[in-house]
Amino acid sequence: MDREQILNVVIKHIKLNVDGLENIEIDPQKTILQYGASSLDGVEIVSACMRELKIKIPRTEVSSFKTIDDLVELFTKCKNEVREEIKS
Repeated sequence: MDREQILNVVIKHIKLNVDGLENIEIDPQKTILQYGASSLDGVEIVSACMRELKIKIPRTEVSSFKTIDDLVELFTKCKNEVREEIKS
């Protein structure tokens, strides 16, 4: 799964969890809070993304992201590490 696919998963879950974003283009340089997400929405978005991507990241690592792009980068890194472990 490449970075663009992971970004699409994150955007999908943002739109599912925050009202009024159905027809809004999401800018990855912004935070989810800038789109009206509450901290609880943020937890649900991250959890749903991790379930769909089949990855586990400690909450302490996940809480360090600022922008949507940071979150996508973290998920991409984790997916790549899992892929490398499978190849080994």
